[in-house]
Amino acid sequence: MMLTQPPAVESSTAQQGTRRRLPVAAGLATRWDQRFTPYAFVAPFFVLFAVFGLYPLLWTAWISLHHTILERVDETGSYVGFQYFAGLWHDEFFWNALRNTLSIGLLSAVPQLLLALGIAHLLNYRLRGSTFWRVAVLLPFATSIAAATLVFAQLYNRDYGMVNYVLHHWFGMKNIDFQDRRWPGQIAIATIIMWRWTGYNALIYLASMQSIPSELYEAAAIDGAGRWRQFRHVTIPALRPTIIFTVIVSTIGSLQIFGEPYLFAPGNKVSGGPNRDYQTLSMYFYERGFTDQNLGRAAAIAWAMLLVILVFVVINALIARRMKDSE
Repeated sequence: MMLTQPPAVESSTAQQGTRRRLPVAAGLATRWDQRFTPYAFVAPFFVLFAVFGLYPLLWTAWISLHHTILERVDETGSYVGFQYFAGLWHDEFFWNALRNTLSIGLLSAVPQLLLALGIAHLLNYRLRGSTFWRVAVLLPFATSIAAATLVFAQLYNRDYGMVNYVLHHWFGMKNIDFQDRRWPGQIAIATIIMWRWTGYNALIYLASMQSIPSELYEAAAIDGAGRWRQFRHVTIPALRPTIIFTVIVSTIGSLQIFGEPYLFAPGNKVSGGPNRDYQTLSMYFYERGFTDQNLGRAAAIAWAMLLVILVFVVINALIARRMKDSE
């Protein structure tokens, strides 16, 4: 009677081979997981950016090279090359809108950041009800642009506005037509922007101030520095990166102003007043694209706005680098 080989030997050999392959497969899976999992996590951002950011940017560039009408936006018009871009160089309305945008930006951004810095410095002290005051300075930012602008338009009204009432009865000045004059209108629009954004920037400064080590203030106090000298020589240098950030963000926001001047202007709102006294680049872009229905020219204006923003961002970056090197 012949005895056969027990199958246990074959099964044990197969199990040993499986055990050898499992660590190799697990190692490959781990390496693949470590390599590609981060890309899977960030993929939604790039997908959304491609759909809502990159594609509109490229489509706008394509439209700017063609004569495209709003009513027939699905039909690509005739190719005109850089004709619309060259036309902006001789377009007086474009340069007027650029000047208005820069002047309103300066009138609103510079006082806004200075006030925000002062408010943050006051809130940095131990005040009673500090939480209330911090929420209070942020409330204007939470207010609708439309609601705030319509209220300010009534305050600056020529006939029954509170501002003209104070100027006339307290200072003996004649009523000013803020909605029909260049500089009064731009100053009024700048105050709306300041009212909405000062508290927002103040909280950014406050958060940065609270991260400054208290030892610096204690050392300055031991050296005999008062609060003003501490603010100048301790707080301001420590806030320099935050100040540069708010300047860049405020510059970009100033070059995109639309809602405040659009709602403040009477009658034909998109023109920025009867004489285009406060028509911004965004309003001029809207006028060419949706009033004149020339999407090609509007796309060229949009790209010009992008280039202007990039120029100012680069200038701010160079100034920040020079300030950092001077330290």
